[in-house]
Amino acid sequence: MNILLVCAAGMSTSLVVNKMKKALTEEEKNWTIEAQPVDSLEEVIDDYDVILLGPQIKYKADEINKIGDEYNTPVGVVDSKDYGMGKGRNILNQAIKLKENY
Repeated sequence: MNILLVCAAGMSTSLVVNKMKKALTEEEKNWTIEAQPVDSLEEVIDDYDVILLGPQIKYKADEINKIGDEYNTPVGVVDSKDYGMGKGRNILNQAIKLKENY
């Protein structure tokens, strides 16, 4: 699975990406997890299976959900507690559920 975390600038989200990568199981090791600023989403969305928004840009969720629908890609907002505490496994589980339920 290819997961994209979308944020305002990318600093804190890159830390979360690292936590998520460390939480991957052996079966998930080939997954791609990356962070991009929200302004580049439409340029890269085709490369990803799930889009997760950082809590700091959840106000853009409606707009980004429309883009996700255009590309048949599920979009969700990362739980702010999981994000702030760097709970990589919880965030991975959120991405998995988004993909399964889309």
